[in-house]
Amino acid sequence: MKLIDTHTHIYLNDFSGDIADVVAKAKSGGIFRFLLPNIDVETIAPLHHLCDQYPDECFPMMGLHPTSVNSSYSTVLKEIKKQFELGNYIAVGEIGIDLYWDKTFLNEQKNVFEEQLRWSIDYGLPAVIHTRDAFPEVMECIAKIGANNLRGIFHSFGGSKEELESILQLDNFLIGINGVVTFKNSKLKNYLANVPLERIVLETDAPYLSPVPHRGKRNEPLYLAETAKKLAEIYRISVESIAEITTQNALKLFF
Repeated sequence: MKLIDTHTHIYLNDFSGDIADVVAKAKSGGIFRFLLPNIDVETIAPLHHLCDQYPDECFPMMGLHPTSVNSSYSTVLKEIKKQFELGNYIAVGEIGIDLYWDKTFLNEQKNVFEEQLRWSIDYGLPAVIHTRDAFPEVMECIAKIGANNLRGIFHSFGGSKEELESILQLDNFLIGINGVVTFKNSKLKNYLANVPLERIVLETDAPYLSPVPHRGKRNEPLYLAETAKKLAEIYRISVESIAEITTQNALKLFF
């Protein structure tokens, strides 16, 4: 069984003491590629360092996370964009809008998100989208920039059936499924089977959102198998089939 963790932050300090072990365990469990979304200016260096350590396994994205947006976003955004001239990236990410913690910089988040969506078009790269308590705003921005010209992933989806149906109307976007689907109170498993498997990729969002039975622990790519097992239950097919289909989806989008 071969899997791709399409969204993992294993370059963060949470893994500084045992990253070699984390990568080795994941590889022994069938995870053969780790796709790494950037967060802010400070994470650029550790992101690149890990990709230099594991050039055949780790692949970088570049973007400014919505919770890192503030009133000085213009200067930061210029620094982020400069990176596209210096290196090769597989996606523009992690980008989007997050109103869960704070709504102070909503307009700034919209501006940053729309600008980075334009980069996605300009560089011909998929966009990896974060949305939390901001689904209408995210969809509004996508429509404004032009959904037909964009492709990518709605990362860490855990929204409503109606939101899921809205995403499925965007032909070029996939759904990123992680440990959330294993949570006891998650409603996602009740309607996820309505989504064609060709529209789904797997992710961990490590070190966050550890799946059952690892909740309360640091998440890591090895645990991606738990999400694959849950999808096998939901779709009533083998976990090997889940792995094969979702891996091909990821390869098609990113590589």
